Amino acid sequence: MNESISDFSPAALAAQLIRIPSVTPVDAGCQEILIQRLQALGFEIHRLRFGVVENFYARLGSQGKNFCLAGHTDVVPPGDLTQWRCNPFAGFIENGRLIGRGAADMKGGMAAMVVAVERFLALHPDFSHYHSLSFLVTGDEEADAYDGTVKVLEWLAERGEVLDFCLVGEPTSAETLGDCFKIGRRGSVNGVIRFHGRQGHVAHPHLADNPIHRAMSLLARIALLRFDEGDLHFPPSSLQMTTLQAGDGTNNVIPGLLTVQFNIRFSPASTPDSLEAVIREVLDAGDLPMGYELTMKVSGLPFITQSGVLGACLDQAVREILDTVPVPSTGGGTSDARFISKVCPQTLELGLVGKTIHKVNESVSVADLDRLTEVYQRVLEILFYRS
Repeated sequence: MNESISDFSPAALAAQLIRIPSVTPVDAGCQEILIQRLQALGFEIHRLRFGVVENFYARLGSQGKNFCLAGHTDVVPPGDLTQWRCNPFAGFIENGRLIGRGAADMKGGMAAMVVAVERFLALHPDFSHYHSLSFLVTGDEEADAYDGTVKVLEWLAERGEVLDFCLVGEPTSAETLGDCFKIGRRGSVNGVIRFHGRQGHVAHPHLADNPIHRAMSLLARIALLRFDEGDLHFPPSSLQMTTLQAGDGTNNVIPGLLTVQFNIRFSPASTPDSLEAVIREVLDAGDLPMGYELTMKVSGLPFITQSGVLGACLDQAVREILDTVPVPSTGGGTSDARFISKVCPQTLELGLVGKTIHKVNESVSVADLDRLTEVYQRVLEILFYRS
């Protein structure tokens, strides 16, 4: 059954957001729900559509330091609907968990941020006379990220708008809420190798050249490559193959092409050029008479941020509210913090437990939503009022 929750809880807002199937780049009115809540608090709203992507920037106050809360409302597709325990866009609550696409990544985090700000401002009605708060929300984080946060940051720069602190609400917790927060992220490179061969009949292999056979030993070597040893904050760079495609399913034809896709998550000890050079060295040493093509595209460079004042506030809030010592980390995937940190050195990420993100039956604890909201509110109290 769908368990009842308070209409004023972060779980209620998260469930409302989940019921909007905002699969990138379709927003379907999801951001408007947040906009209405923020407008009611006095935020000035800037709806920013770039291409087909909906984004918005909201600001309250014009004095003092600008603390930005950032995140995204777009989600990945739900996948096979028959594998879900319920409709992935129903916002269903069962056994104390909110189930649905985006529950953890990251509609739950967005809901916690908005409710935390509502509670905070109720206690400090004169906040905007002395300080500033803002929200940067995009609908293009889960895809190419061309028309999302990057474009919003360009728009802010044109206006002379400065972000002094930024907290991104991505699901950064590993095992329990607040056990770690992100002080940076590894870089990410997507690559494609095309091994060329000669198509032919399987009964006449001497008249063909099988690219699968040619590539097997080379791919095994590439899978075992150790590009670097990492450093104090980053683990060694890691390559994972994601797709191997050859032929059309016919069992009596030797294919003429094998395509391999891979991703490398890399530390600052490597660069995209050095990664490519190592892979090419393996390929060039192989027996490939028909040749190969290698293309690599960077989706994000490794970065590390300055914890500073915001880091101290976050650490104190997590210890007080969750009785947990948060560990700084650079693990996990990429996020829009890689863009924001270029203009706001004090950019950190803290959010829900991310074990179920992008999976069937993605879910989050309702209790964790409540506690994360308390953490965010406490960060605001410490940062602005030192209380």
